[in-house]
Amino acid sequence: MRIALDAMGGDFAPTPNIEGAISALKDNPQLEVVLVGQPPALDPLIEASGYSGERLHVKPADEVVGMDEKPTNALRQKPNSSIAVSWRLMAGKEVDAVVSAGNTGAVVASGLRTRLFLKGVKRPGIAVPLPTIKGQSVLVDVGANPAARPEHLYQYGVMGAIYAREMLGIKNPRLGLMNIGSEEGKGNDLYRETHTFLTQSNLKDSYIGNVEGRGLYQGEADVLICEGFVGNVVLKVSEGMAEFMMRAISREILGRLDVERETATRTFQDLARQYQYREAGGAPLLGIDGVCIICHGSSDSRSIENALKVATTFKNRHINSQIVAELAENVGVA
Repeated sequence: MRIALDAMGGDFAPTPNIEGAISALKDNPQLEVVLVGQPPALDPLIEASGYSGERLHVKPADEVVGMDEKPTNALRQKPNSSIAVSWRLMAGKEVDAVVSAGNTGAVVASGLRTRLFLKGVKRPGIAVPLPTIKGQSVLVDVGANPAARPEHLYQYGVMGAIYAREMLGIKNPRLGLMNIGSEEGKGNDLYRETHTFLTQSNLKDSYIGNVEGRGLYQGEADVLICEGFVGNVVLKVSEGMAEFMMRAISREILGRLDVERETATRTFQDLARQYQYREAGGAPLLGIDGVCIICHGSSDSRSIENALKVATTFKNRHINSQIVAELAENVGVA
C-alpha cells in the first residue's frame, strides 16, 4: 500500500502530518508513505524525528493551496500544489491513495479534474461516518456535489451501503433520504423525484423512506443520502453543536459537583474523543478509481495516522470493485 500524503495540508501542517505518517509506518510494515510538499519544510522535521526507514519518501511540490482560497482559482494558479501533485501521482498509478487535510474544495476539485472516476460512477460523493444512539451511520454527500440529480443520489445509496457494510460492519444497512419531513411528497423536486426513484430501484427493500434531520442521530437509518449542499450544512452544524454541548455540560458539572477538576476534565476529553473526527481519521471520496481520504483541517497526528489506516482498510476490503460490480448489475436502473 503506497499512499500520497499531502504534507502541506491542514491548519497545523506539516508537523502533525509527518508525525502521523511515521506512527502509521511503525504500525504497518506493508505501508509506504509519499510526503508531498516543500522539501525545505519537510526534511528538517523528518531528520529531527529520528525516523530512518526506507518507506517514507518526499515528492517535491513547491506550491500550497491555502485553506481559505477559492478551489478553482487556486488549482488553476498553482498547478504544482501539494494537492494537485498528490492526485497526479494517483492518476499515474504511482500511489494507491491520496490523504489530505488541506482545502476540502481543492481536494475534491482536483480529483474531479482528473476524471479519475470508477466505471459507472457519475458523480463522486464524500461519505462521513457519524455516531448515533444505535451505533454508527454514514452520511453521503457532504460537499462534493451540490447540484445532484436523482441518479446521483441513487449511486450514493449504493456506495454508502457498501461502505457501511465493509467499513462500519453493518450487515444489512437501512437507507434513508434526508428530507424536511418523513411523509411522502415532502421536499423539493429533487427529493420527491429521488424518493420515487429509490422506491422503484433495486434498493427498494433496504430503503426506509424520508428521514428528518432529527432522525440522523437517533439512528433511524444506517445510510443517509442527500446532495452536497444539504450534507455540508448538516455536518458543520453537527460539529458546532457537539463542541458547544460538550463545553456547556462540562462547565455545568464542574461548577455544581465536588469533583477533582483534572480528573473530570480528562473524563470529558475521553468521552469527546469517542465522537471526534480524529478517531474516524477522515471521510472517503466515494466513486474514485483509487482511494481518497479527506481529513478535517484541524487534524492532529492521531487523525492523520488513522486516516492512513482507513485508506489501507478501504483498499484491502475491495470496496471499489464492489461498487463497480453493483452499479454494473443495475446499470439500467441508474
